[in-house]
Amino acid sequence: HWLKKAGYVVQTATNGREGLELLEHECPRFLITDWEMPEISGIELCRKVRSLALPHYVYIVFVTGRSATEEIVQGFDVGADDFLHKPVRQSELLARLHAGERVLALEHRLQQMARTDALTGLLTQRSFYEIAEKEFARAKRHRTSLSCVMVDLDYFKRINDVHGHPAGDAVLRTVADVLRQSTRKCDILARYGGEEFCILLPETDERNAEKWTDRFRKQLSSTHIDVGDTTLQVTASLGIAEVYDDTLTAEMLVDQADQALLCAKRSGRDRAVRFQSLSETAHVDLDQPGTFGNLFHGVTAEQVMTPIVAPMRHDMPIGDAADYFLRSRITSTPVVDDDGELIGILSEKDLMAALVTLKSWDEPVSKFMRPHVITYEADTPIRSIYEFMCRVAIRRIIIVRDGRPIGAISRGTLLRWFRNMVTASGMLAPERVDQLTNRPRRLSHICHGLAEQTERLQQAIEEEQNEDRTAYVVGIASQMQELLNDLLAFSREGNAGAGALGAAMLAQGMMTD
Repeated sequence: HWLKKAGYVVQTATNGREGLELLEHECPRFLITDWEMPEISGIELCRKVRSLALPHYVYIVFVTGRSATEEIVQGFDVGADDFLHKPVRQSELLARLHAGERVLALEHRLQQMARTDALTGLLTQRSFYEIAEKEFARAKRHRTSLSCVMVDLDYFKRINDVHGHPAGDAVLRTVADVLRQSTRKCDILARYGGEEFCILLPETDERNAEKWTDRFRKQLSSTHIDVGDTTLQVTASLGIAEVYDDTLTAEMLVDQADQALLCAKRSGRDRAVRFQSLSETAHVDLDQPGTFGNLFHGVTAEQVMTPIVAPMRHDMPIGDAADYFLRSRITSTPVVDDDGELIGILSEKDLMAALVTLKSWDEPVSKFMRPHVITYEADTPIRSIYEFMCRVAIRRIIIVRDGRPIGAISRGTLLRWFRNMVTASGMLAPERVDQLTNRPRRLSHICHGLAEQTERLQQAIEEEQNEDRTAYVVGIASQMQELLNDLLAFSREGNAGAGALGAAMLAQGMMTD
């Protein structure tokens, strides 16, 4: 066989369908196909190949006896790269394949340039996320460990300012080399931006990732970087995060590592911080004697949540969303589709990133929202949510009914509810309750606040212009909600616990109406 003698590995198929299946499984660099074949024609095969998401480009050569211009044009239109006319000559076949190899080599070089950072040779941020999403899905599917490490060089700006940008570039190249030397072939390395690097460590939990960061930091700090007549040494701060059940996306994993990195920088630099350590607390055992676990009995999420009066529509312009946030005095809000069903959440952080370009102001919030939201059904026992939020770093969850958001519970919501239930239950000594609540002064403050907010609410309702009334009323109602919840601390007569819970339900019912 001419091709085997020339050093090519050859696989054959008896018809077009078999060829397509073979190509999907093996993905060769070249596909040589006849025009007319059983099952699938060469034209149809070529069209299907070009529609596949293959790992690399496949160079397609048609072998045909056809020579009409319109047929040749048709072949090129469906994705053919070259043609061989029958009868095929060995010299022409090999020459055309050699020409195809030059095209493939150029395509590979261009692809590498697009995927890798020119200075360090590491993956770009975009290429990193393409791989990270696949690794994340694999870790979730097989329930294996996956950790992410964010690396930020300490005082890098000072190097650029004092020694110049060429020195800074030399430092970045050296750090990339140290990363390559410190990692395995299966690890994914990227220059995330500026002096930041991101590393994905498959089959590695957070504790072992921390051990790796210790080795890397020591190797980096002991590396001497010669820049002209100067020798530089650098250190790095690192943040570590692992995929857990409540880690919803690869982006969330990186964001958690970034939060840990920020903590490492603020706590002195040249150190590594685990994201889990930011949220680690003593184990919460609500059944242990001496705890207030009985207060959770029979209480559901709906009875504790802060009602969501007006969730944000997916097609609201981002500029209007910013006004909504400011007027409502909120930090995040659920986003719903045309049927009112939850499709995402928009936060102040998302808004800040979106508003930096003028063209974004008219784009819909659906483009900038985060599609993954932690949700609980309205009838979920509040104990389950309390234990969950003690364990994880998530600050807020959304309560849903039939897929529609009806409320939110934050750590602040739980703290306020729990404090009020304890003080209203009669379990504490009266002097301790008075100490916690400072009853006379606090009661006066609450009543004054309610009167003030009621007056503002009445003015808002009487306003003739309706354009921003909803957002404004929601902001006032939310503040009144918090004040009404505070009144629970003073409901200690009779069946204190049940009375407090009833008052909470009444107050939340008033806000919903």
